[in-house]
Amino acid sequence: MTLQWVAVATFLYAEIGLILIFCLPFIPPQRWQKIFSFNVWGKIATFWNKAFLTIIILLIVLFLDAVREVRKYSSIPAIEKGLTTRPGAYEHAQMKLFRSQRNLYISGFSLFFWLVLRRLVTLITQLAKELSNKGVLKTQAENTNEAAKKFMEENERLKQLLKSYVKEEEHILETENKKLVEDQEKLKTELKKTSEGNFMCMCGSRKSSMIFFAVTLHCFP
Repeated sequence: MTLQWVAVATFLYAEIGLILIFCLPFIPPQRWQKIFSFNVWGKIATFWNKAFLTIIILLIVLFLDAVREVRKYSSIPAIEKGLTTRPGAYEHAQMKLFRSQRNLYISGFSLFFWLVLRRLVTLITQLAKELSNKGVLKTQAENTNEAAKKFMEENERLKQLLKSYVKEEEHILETENKKLVEDQEKLKTELKKTSEGNFMCMCGSRKSSMIFFAVTLHCFP
């Protein structure tokens, strides 16, 4: 295996390891977001897109070269031509075919996992943001529910106070009405007594006047 394919194979193994680490269930997306938000990533963010596109181009070139090698050593005329020149040409051609197919798989999977890795990082970041927003919305909803409960409790308390105040007012008004009725009855009784006293006085004065008049007539016939 040449140096370039050793580098591609190492890159493939690194991609597989990173994807497996990203898929670990006990590491939450918020933790990955904290890791992605380090200052180091912010410094290399300007070169990230260029490096991503450069690696894709290199992997595509290696993949196409591997496809060309596979087609070259898979053709029957090339194998037959090698058989006529030397006895071990068939084994050599099969070895070349095996290596070209191996390189095809390595470059193809490296390209595929590179795209998957980029998409996985994007989805983890979006999921972490959504979970953070969900937590904020949940906190806001809980605060709103608590405020609504407090408002309802305050409303009920005000209703109870209003009912008690109305009952007290009704009781006071009823007491005052009873007092006014009693005062009215007292005034009526007093007026009645006063009118009867006046009547008795008037009757007594008339009797005394009549007696005086009778005595006068008797004394002076």
